[in-house]
Amino acid sequence: MKSLTSKAILLFIFFLGSTHLTGQSFSDYKRLDTLLTQLTEHNKFMGTIAVSKDHRTEFTKAYGYADLENRVPATPKTKYRVGSVSKMFTSVMIFQLFEEKKLKPDSKLSDYYPAIPNSDKISILNMLLHRSGIWSVTDDSLYVQWCVEPKSHDEILVMIQNHPPVFEPDEKSEYSNSNFILLGYIIEKITGLDYSTNLQERICLKAGLKSTYYGKMEEIGDNESYSYSIDGSDWTKEKETDMSIPHGAGAVVSTTEDLVAFADALFDGELISLKSLDEMTKTEGTYGKGIFPMPFFELTGYGHTGGIDGFRSVLIHYPSEKLSIAVCANAFNYNQNDILIGILNLIQGKPYTMPDFNTIKLSDDQLRQFEGVYSSSDFPLKLTIKLNGETLTAQGTGQSAFPLEPVSETEFKFDAGGIKINFPSSGKLNIKQGGLDIVMTRE
Repeated sequence: MKSLTSKAILLFIFFLGSTHLTGQSFSDYKRLDTLLTQLTEHNKFMGTIAVSKDHRTEFTKAYGYADLENRVPATPKTKYRVGSVSKMFTSVMIFQLFEEKKLKPDSKLSDYYPAIPNSDKISILNMLLHRSGIWSVTDDSLYVQWCVEPKSHDEILVMIQNHPPVFEPDEKSEYSNSNFILLGYIIEKITGLDYSTNLQERICLKAGLKSTYYGKMEEIGDNESYSYSIDGSDWTKEKETDMSIPHGAGAVVSTTEDLVAFADALFDGELISLKSLDEMTKTEGTYGKGIFPMPFFELTGYGHTGGIDGFRSVLIHYPSEKLSIAVCANAFNYNQNDILIGILNLIQGKPYTMPDFNTIKLSDDQLRQFEGVYSSSDFPLKLTIKLNGETLTAQGTGQSAFPLEPVSETEFKFDAGGIKINFPSSGKLNIKQGGLDIVMTRE
């Protein structure tokens, strides 16, 4: 089971060249629909997208199923767990408290939770920027075992208090879900209201969000979606994280239509002042304050990504275009960045080549010849290649196994990780991912 996205949160943040955008762009929503349809048909994606421009919905459509077992199709009204996109909501509420003079950026964590190590040196600003040094509870080695059970605030606090700091406050930037869990708790302490009530009164009512709330156990009857991960060539239902755990770091449930409405309201100054918004979007170190810059060519966008259980989400707003894009997926088996690049290119009417989904079928004997443990002095991990049923899998040291799809008799791919593996000769393996290009030898 996949945990609440933490260090992987930057998968969607990229910069694509410096080509100049001239004149009006002409969105190619027909090809965008084709892209997402093909991804769904090849078991790469299930989910919903919404695009708004100037507060008008330009495109919205759902793909696949909210409940695969009972063949309940997803719709634009399907609700998804949005994971760390929740941090944008939490940050907005913190900035509201700044404006109400109930909290200051330099207020210390010790004012609220003095038992946390270094709390007298950790400011609210440090936590917003992921510069606190507080250990992330989602990094616990047993997290995937206990995350399905309810946890009280005190239980989570004890876990955080008992772990030593990862680094000294303001020493560097390092993503930690504990920062925003604690910020959510602080919102409750200051207001005397739970996070759910604050979310409704401070954001949902002001922005007109009808399908956004603090999550609970998934309820298909309430248009909520289950989530899935790939098992070989089939989807398997994921377990459900108990939403008492992610709290202000990842407990929000929403629809893509609500998410773009939230982004539109935020950047129109309806939730916090434009002065506060300017502060919120400024990066210091690696991160912004609950929101990240997401450039596309020369366009500057802001938003966040999220992942919890089998759910993946992204929300981006491009102020100069008054363009908001939200994608929520309950099943993902493709490189997230590649999908977003495709979406943005097609929305901006740019040239785009559709991905190639062609694979071939190999016999067990053809696959079994590649089994073994591969290593290289230039690479810290060993890679175990193993036939699991009819699927060849790869597993790095201490990591989960992932399936390999054959594209030729010696070439394989794992789309979700952007990984390509080739066996150029007997006992040799060549793995490529991003800038990585390593040849390994079978032991």
